[in-house]
Amino acid sequence: MTDIVWPIGLPQRMNASGFTETLPDLALRTEMETGPRKARRRFTTGPTAIEGSVTLRGSQPALLEAFYRDTTAGGTLIFDWMHPRTGALASLRFAGPPAFAPMAGDVWRATLKLEVLP
Repeated sequence: MTDIVWPIGLPQRMNASGFTETLPDLALRTEMETGPRKARRRFTTGPTAIEGSVTLRGSQPALLEAFYRDTTAGGTLIFDWMHPRTGALASLRFAGPPAFAPMAGDVWRATLKLEVLP
């Protein structure tokens, strides 16, 4: 686990709507001249891709932006947060910058692309 943790002032769970989790592709597949492709395991583990959103209110968009830009150095540093599906503590990293979209008034939806590290 790391010294950086997901801020307590942000939602502690992703929204269930629109959440996706893609397991790592651990196989190497090779096309053959004839017949089916050959496949073998290339890695024993890899990062799991997660995409989802959180609903932010008030000053929370600024808090998320500061966490991304400053605390995680533009998304390059690993942080600890609860895995959205399992609820277990996991080490994550941003796989891209957060995207903000207005919902109503001071309510915003932030879309997050994360990777769960092994």
